[in-house]
Amino acid sequence: MLKVQVLHGPNLNLLGTRDPAVYGTTTLAEIDAELARRAKERGAQVRSAQSNIEGELVTLIQNAKGWADAIVINPGGYTHTSVAIRDAIDAVSIPTVEVHLSNLHAREEFRAQSLTAARCIGQISGFGPQSYYLGLDAALHHVESTRRSHGQAGKKDRGKRRG
Repeated sequence: MLKVQVLHGPNLNLLGTRDPAVYGTTTLAEIDAELARRAKERGAQVRSAQSNIEGELVTLIQNAKGWADAIVINPGGYTHTSVAIRDAIDAVSIPTVEVHLSNLHAREEFRAQSLTAARCIGQISGFGPQSYYLGLDAALHHVESTRRSHGQAGKKDRGKRRG
């Protein structure tokens, strides 16, 4: 069974009420429930966590090593500022997909800069909650296809990422 660690960064606990014009009305609990449902359909498991604290997100990334086959992360505002989260993603060598509810490139100029994306296998943004679901699908597909191509059905993917 493939395992995916889903991480939600700062302010994402306010989804459903925070700036609905940008982030929509779906709550974080609803996103997590849908991720769990979709993972189960694929024979996978997700573990979700949210933190407003940078160091806690770093610890969650580090703790994913040895458990998770992939990570789906929305670093929130830390996307643009956190070398620590970038380094943690790099250090654990777990295929990671960065997701964002809004289209970062259609917002303020500073939001188009992601310090973390270069350490991820890909970035999905602008599709609301669907960004998470696409991120989960992409992460699972990546791990499955990498294992098939390397003949490692029972081993974790520790492949290189861009950057």
